[in-house]
Formats: sequence, C-alpha cells, structure tokens
Amino acid sequence: MRTRLKDLADQAGVSTATVSRVLNGKAGVASETRKAVLAALDVLGYDRPEKLRTRSEGLVGLIVPELDNPVFPALAQSIETTLSDRGYTPLLCTQSPGGTTEDEYVEMLMEHGVDGIVFVSGRHADTAASRDRYHRLRSRGLPIVLVNGFAEGVDAPAVSTDDTVAVDLSLRHLASLGHTRIGLAIGPDRYIPAQRKVAAFEAATLRRDPSAVPGEHVVSTLFTVEGGQAAGGELIDSGHTAVICGSDLMALGAIRAARARGLRVPEDVSVVGFDDSPLIAFTDPPLTTVRQPVDRMGSAAVSALLSEISGTRVPRTELLFHPELIVRGSTAPAPAASPVAHLPAVGAGGR
Repeated sequence: MRTRLKDLADQAGVSTATVSRVLNGKAGVASETRKAVLAALDVLGYDRPEKLRTRSEGLVGLIVPELDNPVFPALAQSIETTLSDRGYTPLLCTQSPGGTTEDEYVEMLMEHGVDGIVFVSGRHADTAASRDRYHRLRSRGLPIVLVNGFAEGVDAPAVSTDDTVAVDLSLRHLASLGHTRIGLAIGPDRYIPAQRKVAAFEAATLRRDPSAVPGEHVVSTLFTVEGGQAAGGELIDSGHTAVICGSDLMALGAIRAARARGLRVPEDVSVVGFDDSPLIAFTDPPLTTVRQPVDRMGSAAVSALLSEISGTRVPRTELLFHPELIVRGSTAPAPAASPVAHLPAVGAGGR
C-alpha cells in the first residue's frame, strides 16, 4: 500500500496523506485535488475503491461522426469528462462509413433511457439532410444539444466555433507574411462549417481584390488527407503560395502535395490547418493552425444539456466560440516568385 500511495501521490502531485484521505472518503480535500487523485488511479490502472464509486445521475448519449479526424476524439473526451464530473454517465456512439447510422444510434440510446443527447458535427450540420429527425426527438421531450453546425428552426441549443473568425485569423496571418495568392482547401460545401468558411473567405478576398472571380481561389474536396492533397495540389498548380485548409488532416495532405512537386513547406508554400488536433504540433514541419476551443465548447454543450434536463430552458441562439491562431513552422514569408513557375505541371486530382 505504501508503494501504491507514493505512486498515486507522485502522479497526482500531492502528498501520500492526501491520497490516503481521498481513498478513505474523508472530508477536507479540495474538489480539484480529489479529482487529481482519482485521475491518478485511472491512469495507473488501479480500481477505485467501492466507497468512491458514485451513483450515476443518469445517462447521456454522445454521437460523433467518426474517429479518424483527431478533433472528434478530443471533443468526445472533453464532453465525456465534463459529464462524468457532473455525475452523468456518457454513452459514446461513433459512426463509420457503412456502419451504424446516426438515426440507428438514436433509437438505441432511446431504448437505454438516456436523459439527453449531444450531437457533434452530425446530420444537423449537413444542409442536404432532413431536420425532421431532431424535430421528432424534441416532440418526444428529449433534450438535445448541437455542436458545430447550427440547424435553423431546430428547438435546441447550439455550440460552434466561429468559422468567420477562423478564416480571418488565417488570412491576416498570411497577408502579414506578404502572401497575395492565397487559396482555400475545404470539404464538401453542403456542410455548414464549410459554407461559413467559404463565405468568409470569398468576402475577404473580394475586399482585397474586387476583380476576383468567385470560386477562383477555392477548391472543395473531402475533409481528409487525400482531399487536402487533391485540393492543395490544384491550388499550388494555379500559382497560390499559401493554402488555408478546412482541417488539420487536409493541411497534411496539402503539405504532401507540395512535396510531391519538389516544393518546400514553408519556404515555397505556406499551409494553415484548422482544429489544432492532438499531436499536430509534432508534424514535419509543425503545423500552423487555428485551434478550436474544444474544452470550452464541451463544457458549454454539457451545461446547456444539463440545464435542459433539469427543466431550465436555454436560449436557442447559437453560442459562437472564438478560435485561436497557433503559429508554428508551416508558414513563412511569401516567396519572391510563384513556386511552380519553373516546374512542370503535375496532376492534382479532381475537385
């Protein structure tokens, strides 16, 4: 037990006496300190003593589109942690192509008697999808919260990153480095976050250059590495010295496209991502990106949902969270000449 207490104390950054008080359920320990000791138990693989296992206040469903994009696990973890801190048990549902659909997950969650559901970048963010599914849930009295994708007319709180600010931060940064040929590589335009980024980008481009042709500097593909490679390649081949991407994965694809053409990032082409996914600071080069405030968004989504569960109606206005530009090594001053001026054309794939 002495070794176990010391291990836990070292991990939590507290004394062995404090660990002992927490494990024995004694009072006089600050909430944050107690949480640190419990986290140490989990990290080191120890079972929690029976007396520390609290009864769940209820079940909450959490539906995310997939786990390939690292920002979705980050959002899921933030929301799950906040729910657990508030005494609720999260039920995580992740989708994959050809697997269980959002509607099927909803039915299963309803069968489990969940008290509410948080939807992250779900069908609510797809303008081509019907919103009837959410109207039906609300007609059954189930509280829901929508994250990253405001659905007009749906009776639910919404939490999103401000996509207009994200694009503005990226453009200002690249313009300050002397870039004038800046392109946007973005995912399918039926998704609300993509539409908002494109609208902000086009408006800013027209302010800089009133003669710009709409769509001239935008390529829509998929929010994947392959999509970023195709879109980034097309933008580079048309003379763009900087590429703003709709996700970090797309940014990695754009970097791959530049290197496939014998170009250097950031000396020849600058690339900006979006999300600031875990581990993205350790890419080659470390990626300049716009960070989504994941923890603040997760906390706000949970607070809104639990208020609704308790019977307190939350305003239906969309909460927009201000992102942050994180400057790393994938952006640099614009090259003196177009990076592809003296290179043979390389196919970039379709839109």
